Amino acid sequence: MSTERTREIIALLLAKTPDPKIELNFSNAFELLIATILAAQCTDVRVNMVTKTFFKEYPTPEKIAKENPEVIAEKIKPTGFYRNKAKSLIACCQMLVKDYAEAVPDSVDELAKLPGVGRKTANVVLGNAFNQQAIAVDTHMKRVAERLDLSKAKSPDDAERELMELVDRDQWTLFTKLVILHGRYTCQAKRPRCSECVLNDICNWEGKTI
Repeated sequence: MSTERTREIIALLLAKTPDPKIELNFSNAFELLIATILAAQCTDVRVNMVTKTFFKEYPTPEKIAKENPEVIAEKIKPTGFYRNKAKSLIACCQMLVKDYAEAVPDSVDELAKLPGVGRKTANVVLGNAFNQQAIAVDTHMKRVAERLDLSKAKSPDDAERELMELVDRDQWTLFTKLVILHGRYTCQAKRPRCSECVLNDICNWEGKTI
């Protein structure tokens, strides 16, 4: 696999989506961190419905850190797994208050120390709130990367490392946005829309529908 092919993939996806954007609504790094934690096993649309009022009630880490877990759980219930997410949000915000003076750290290693935050969430925050170059491997990224023969790694962390080698560093975040949107709307898990895919001619996936 070559960097040239990943450049071609980016060019084709960019021609279709010239200005790719993350679909979670946020106005700062803290809001994106919270939204990304809530987005686990949940659609961005549903998360946005919840955070529209949640961020007004809880605009700072301190507000969440001091709240009762059951209260938080009830407010985020539509996102699913709400009890575990509530515990993660509170623990995460308590650490932000205690160790970071409520400021969201801007490095993957520091972010990954926060409860409820793995490398994927950390990279989403870095790439979209801090404008750093980062590759976030979610289920869409992993699926598309496998189908395009960009990565056969079993774990998201290994897939991230492989993709970092293949994609030009100055395009890591752009690549992530493009591929995730492509996986969400075109290269879907159960019913990929191959006939509409701009990558059809360069895709050798054996499961192609045409």
